[in-house]
Amino acid sequence: MFLEIHELRKSFGAGENRTEVLKGLDFSVEKGEICVLLGPSGSGKSTLLNIIGGIDEADGGYISIDGEKMEEMKEKALTEYRRRHLGYVFQMYNLIPNLNVKENIEVGAYLSDRPLDIDELLHTLGLYEHRHKLPNQLSGGQQQRTSIGRAIVKNPDILLCDEPTGALDYHTSKEILKLIEDVNQKYGNTVIMVTHNDAIKNMADRVVKLRDGQIRKNYVNETKIAAGDLEW
Repeated sequence: MFLEIHELRKSFGAGENRTEVLKGLDFSVEKGEICVLLGPSGSGKSTLLNIIGGIDEADGGYISIDGEKMEEMKEKALTEYRRRHLGYVFQMYNLIPNLNVKENIEVGAYLSDRPLDIDELLHTLGLYEHRHKLPNQLSGGQQQRTSIGRAIVKNPDILLCDEPTGALDYHTSKEILKLIEDVNQKYGNTVIMVTHNDAIKNMADRVVKLRDGQIRKNYVNETKIAAGDLEW
């Protein structure tokens, strides 16, 4: 199994204020799958994504990627793990305002030993003709495409997407979801996507539903549909 989450626990606070956010999660994801983490606010899905991303530490259990356990890594190894394995796409685009589209994507390329060809990626993203524009000259969808480009140019094993359509309208959201689907099919990256939008689960290979820090459903989607056909 490529990504394995075993008995994962996480709490915040101490004493009477201690809140258990993740309560012993168990699931796994195959290489190349699109996995959607679905649940309402407060269900623990973003905390889980942050632990997979090495941003936060679990209190118990472990995460294993391709046989490597994260909790056994020292800080230097963890930094290398993030650099080598992971690409991040956030709800807010976090672009560098004084760099153009191509330069923002190149920032990601510098972090990789095996980056993708930037011009080819710009064409895949539909951004080639916008490559010299600054972020404030772009639409929200174009900014999110740029942030996906910055994440994917590293050629990461796992693409972590935290509410990637949360700030976008319906039409642009579907475009971004189709782009994530296209990137997954073209480059074979495993995609872990957090969302509260129930319709997005229909494009996933695997769906993990969380509520109150526990897995309520974990299943392989036998009736997967294309991102462009999603409706909500």
